[in-house]
Amino acid sequence: MKTSNSIYPIAKAALLVAGLLIGSSSPVWAQAKTPSTGSKQPAPPPKGLEKVEATPEKEDDYYKLISLPIPEGVVLEVGGMATLPDGSLAICTRRGEVWIVSNPNISGNEQPTYKRFAYGLHEPLGLAYKDGDIYVTQRSEVTRLHDADGDGQADTYDKIYSWPLSGNYHEYSYGPLFLPNGNMLVTLNLGWSNSLGHGVSLAPWRGWMLEITPDGKMTPVAAGMRSPSGFGMNAAGDVFYTENQGDWVGSGRITHVEKGDFVGNAEGLRWSGLPGSPVALKPQDVPNTGEPLYEVTKRVSALKAPAVWLPHGILGISTTGILLNDTKGKFGPFENQLFVGDQGQSKVTRVDFEKVKGEYQGVVFPFREGFSSGILRLVWGSDGSMFSGMTSRGWSSTGKDLYGLQRLVWTGRMPFEMKTVHAMPDGFEITFTKPVDRKLAADPASYKITGFNYKYHATYGSPVINSESCPVRGVVVSEDGLKARLVVDGLRQGYIHEINTEGVRGEDGKLLLHDVAYYTLNNIPDGEKLAIAKAPPAHNHAAMAMAAAKPAAKPPKAKAVVAKKAAANSTAKRVTEQPASWTKGADFTINMSTKPGLKFEPNQFQVKAGSTVKVVFRNNDDMLHNFVVVMPGTAIEVGELAMKLGLEGQEKNYIPQTDKLLYHTNLLQPNTSEAIYFTAPEKPGTYTYECSVPGHFYTMQGLMKVVK
Repeated sequence: MKTSNSIYPIAKAALLVAGLLIGSSSPVWAQAKTPSTGSKQPAPPPKGLEKVEATPEKEDDYYKLISLPIPEGVVLEVGGMATLPDGSLAICTRRGEVWIVSNPNISGNEQPTYKRFAYGLHEPLGLAYKDGDIYVTQRSEVTRLHDADGDGQADTYDKIYSWPLSGNYHEYSYGPLFLPNGNMLVTLNLGWSNSLGHGVSLAPWRGWMLEITPDGKMTPVAAGMRSPSGFGMNAAGDVFYTENQGDWVGSGRITHVEKGDFVGNAEGLRWSGLPGSPVALKPQDVPNTGEPLYEVTKRVSALKAPAVWLPHGILGISTTGILLNDTKGKFGPFENQLFVGDQGQSKVTRVDFEKVKGEYQGVVFPFREGFSSGILRLVWGSDGSMFSGMTSRGWSSTGKDLYGLQRLVWTGRMPFEMKTVHAMPDGFEITFTKPVDRKLAADPASYKITGFNYKYHATYGSPVINSESCPVRGVVVSEDGLKARLVVDGLRQGYIHEINTEGVRGEDGKLLLHDVAYYTLNNIPDGEKLAIAKAPPAHNHAAMAMAAAKPAAKPPKAKAVVAKKAAANSTAKRVTEQPASWTKGADFTINMSTKPGLKFEPNQFQVKAGSTVKVVFRNNDDMLHNFVVVMPGTAIEVGELAMKLGLEGQEKNYIPQTDKLLYHTNLLQPNTSEAIYFTAPEKPGTYTYECSVPGHFYTMQGLMKVVK
């Protein structure tokens, strides 16, 4: 047999002759599966195969986190970071300082040393080193810092290039990234309008990527960015940038950027008529239809589809720095893949790209959680360990610290992971880091694949749309147990495909460290397909006997009653019209709003037990929020249940089905409001209200005090 990887010739022959998979007594077809929600729950063993007991392993078994001590008085809110030739780190902070951290590769009781190199900068959010100088990107300019006398402090602050500001607080600037030709790339964040409820480009080139020469000449590169805080190059030298959920951005994503690209947000197109612009589109040229972005690219040729989508709330909520793994094996088995930070969920994901029909696409995996603050920057240390620079002030994160510097070190143990996933003409091929149990891996029931997408529209974010199960019709496992080729029905171009491998085990019976991946399928490759028959109808006597032995299903009417009851329970927790029995109105009316930094205003209120309450919640923040009242001491538990809604989370307003959740609003867009009505609990106590959006609920909380 000839495939794109020229493997499995014996396996294919056996398939064609016997209609069975090598090493498996199961047929090569499988029925359609229920769409996965992305939550990690134990999977039942594949039908017909013996149960395999396995103990989950931890990320910490393979990648250890080491926190670097920070001297008292040093507020290390990391904005940018670079490794210097002597192995020390140069770090700029949001407070406008640059620090040199020597001896950062600590592992025991050793202490790094900190020396301030520069100060007085305007919130620099990027830093690079080149030819003995440090370059920082402030809000309004790229600045070269030069130490003329070698005393470890900058003597000159030279402006390379500057751009105008409107004064909007959201006008962050990032970079520089040095290109092979010696030029620099910078990206400019959009501003934010509370009154409009969306991003705005109030000064030239806001929402653009710019290329700047060492002598200060600027060329616009690409438009359509919203919050482009992370960008870097892959092993081929191509540039990618990360984007956060927001207006025109249904979920976090990574896009390959070339000159003349429009990458999605229409606000910055107001400057496309300026001299030097390589983009001709105007804001009115961008259709606001709610179709998937990939579909719109067919009509708007300048619009660039993302190479990889990161599902919101599952693989982060605020995508940041990109780091190419060029450590030559010092950081494990993922050479030339990219690691991507997330500020809101204090985690790192892992991305692998491939080019299909000349365009990038690829797969993203969970990698490492548990960082102490919100990750903004990632760099390699001189020993191949990963340094994470963090900050959470105003951008709250699951990591509780306001800032931090941590080092992630590979222990040398090989994790059992999906190493990568490649698109095939008829499905996907998964490569593992260690051999799998071939019998389990060859059974289609060990996998679940779900295709889904997001709306492309001016509204903030998007729920998952067009979610459909993709039946796994057959699996062929390589002789060495390192690859599994899945034949999959129902794949769609331009869609994200959740690949769940819950049923796969290693040769030693161990579970995968992470059993889910998300592949963005922009193009389906050409090539030979595997000849696997579709499942025949089950009409034989054995199947009929098995069906007869099963308990009788509930009649449709009973199912309808159950569904109606569940809907009623949900509705009772969100009453948006004043009950008719409240003839004198509510006993208490609470006007609730948001404050910057994931906070409620007010942060507490008091009502009487059994009283009638009206809460008017207004979301005047620049992101999605809801208002949820829960039982005392259950805020984190309810929030984590909301996270487990996975792909269905935003569609369900991040409202899980639990008795510990008492009352709630829907998920509100920026600059919108909703009123809810409820009767306060009869039992006095301190009840918590929170925003249950993943990552928000850890800190966005307040107290409802119920008194006699």
